[in-house]
Order: sequence, then structure tokens, then C-alpha cells
Amino acid sequence: MSGRSRFRRRQRVFRWVTLTLLLAFFVLPLLGMLEFTVQGPGGNGRSLETWRTLADVSQISLEYPALKEGFLASVGLAVVTPLVMLVLLVPTMTWVRLRLPGLSRTVEFVCLLPLTVPAIVLVVGLTPVYAWVYYLLGSSTMWLALAYVVLVLPYAYRSLDAGLRAIDVRTLSEAARSLGAGWLTVMWRVVLPNLRTAVLSASFLSVALVLGEFTIASLFSKKNLQVAMYELGKSDAKISVAVGLSALVFGFVVLFAMSFVGTRPAGAGRVNRLRRRRSQETP
Repeated sequence: MSGRSRFRRRQRVFRWVTLTLLLAFFVLPLLGMLEFTVQGPGGNGRSLETWRTLADVSQISLEYPALKEGFLASVGLAVVTPLVMLVLLVPTMTWVRLRLPGLSRTVEFVCLLPLTVPAIVLVVGLTPVYAWVYYLLGSSTMWLALAYVVLVLPYAYRSLDAGLRAIDVRTLSEAARSLGAGWLTVMWRVVLPNLRTAVLSASFLSVALVLGEFTIASLFSKKNLQVAMYELGKSDAKISVAVGLSALVFGFVVLFAMSFVGTRPAGAGRVNRLRRRRSQETP
């Protein structure tokens, strides 16, 4: 056996061993959680009563109102946070790349800064801001989206930056502008279709982070899914663990789905359609 063949064999064995260890590291705790939720009364036998209860929406609403409240709050935050993040980041990053390339490092620094700030420090800094928000606009849990947007900035920035680097934004935008398209049309019909994969990836990451966030909601005394699970664990551990397992599996599925997001660019096709339409209108 040649040296190259031995190296490939060792590399293949190392890859499978590493993959097996990683799967065991992630899967075994989930299996332990599942085992706990299907234990019968007194730890004897197996029972699906916990999962039947969790699947019964009316029973959950009646017996665990805090869990329903936290779930609805997290779903709302998972919708609002990606929307606010995209409205802030996509136009800003596109404008900086087109008109102010010298500020790209500054924008990158600002977006990555939350990675270095502990959650407790972030809460202390945002407390005066939230005091005014609660005073002027009410104390809804949905205002946590402002803090969550700050948390997701580093991950969303990297995803969107990779998408912008993969396309020629300047050429596409100038072509669309030369055909009479306004900036809103350029953003909506040219830039965003080309950033579809990056936008979906950033949104998925935002949803996963929002569904798993506990510290900021707890410190602000707001009830999202994780806080509701923590409080529920003091009275009904099986339901709490079952909800946690469902949230973890959903998060894994969301992150895994990112690898199947289509990457076919669409903006160039839209520019071509705009060009054909302009040529048809020209006598």
C-alpha cells in the first residue's frame, strides 16, 4: 500500500471517528431528555402522556398559561427580529458597498461588537433606553426585539456580507438605474433576489437565536419561551424538558435547512427583463 493510500485511509478513519464523537456529543443528551419525558409514573415503564399533553393545545392553554404566553411571545419575536434586522442591515450594507466603501470596516466593527459584550453588560446599557420605551410605548415583551437585533447583528452581518461579496452589486444596480429603476426598485427587484440565500441564512440564524435566548429576557423580567420553560421546570419538569427538546430539535432543523437554501441568482434575470421592457417601449 502506497503512502498516499495510507494517508487517505487514515484521513477517512479520522473523519468518521470525529463525526461519531460529535454525533454522540449532541445526540446523547437529546436521547437522555427523550428518555426522561417518556418515563412512566414513578420511573416505571414508558408513557407518552407528556407528549400527548404537549400536543393538546387546549390543555396546554388551560393548565400552563405561562407556557402559552412565552411561546406566543417567542414566535412574535422570531418574526419581528429578523424583519427589523433586515430592514436595518440590507440597505445600509448595500449603500456602504456602493457609495461609501471606506466605511465598510467601521460598519463591520459596529456589527461585530456585540460578540465582545456580555449579556449582563448589554442589559445594563439598554436599561435606560428601555425605561423610556416602556414609559412612552408600553412594556410589551415584543420590545425585546430591539435587544435581540443587537445580538444577531454579528451573525447576520457575516451572512449578508458573504452574499454581497458573491455578486457584483455595483454593476447590477447601475444597470437597473440606467434602465430607469429607482433605488427602491433596485433594492427590491435586483439586490434582494440576489441576496436570497444570504437573507434566508441571516433570518434562520436570527430565529434560532431568539428561540434559545434566556438571559436578556430574564434580566428584563419578560416572559419568552425559555423563561417560561425555566419557571415551568419548578412545577412540571417533564413538560418543561419536552418543550426544551422540541425547541432544540426545531433549532437544529432550522440551521440544517440553511444548507438547502437555493443559491441561483435571480437579480440578473430581473435586470434583463427590465432591459427588454425598456427596449420594447423605445420606438
